[in-house]
Amino acid sequence: MSWIYILTGGLLEIGFTTCMRYTDGFRNVPWTLAFLACVAGSMFFLEMGARNIPIGTAYAVWTGIGALGTVLIGMIWYHEPATLIRLLLILLLIGSVAGLKFTSGH
Repeated sequence: MSWIYILTGGLLEIGFTTCMRYTDGFRNVPWTLAFLACVAGSMFFLEMGARNIPIGTAYAVWTGIGALGTVLIGMIWYHEPATLIRLLLILLLIGSVAGLKFTSGH
């Protein structure tokens, strides 16, 4: 269950980074509320997952999910560059996150 918490927290991290793009300096109230809800949920699920997973592993996987998702959202929806080196680095990130999960002992 702890890994599901970490995955959920990572997905909410993608949500808060995406919402942040639209907050307009926190003047856009609906997007600001969505941002705050995603931040709170993300931190809640990180804390829940870290109860049974080493904190370094939990944090690295949570961050990796958020970073990977945010980069992919940027490439797909905001037409950020999808160069070969960026794609290779994303694969390296995925491999690193998977490696941490499989070597955590949980």
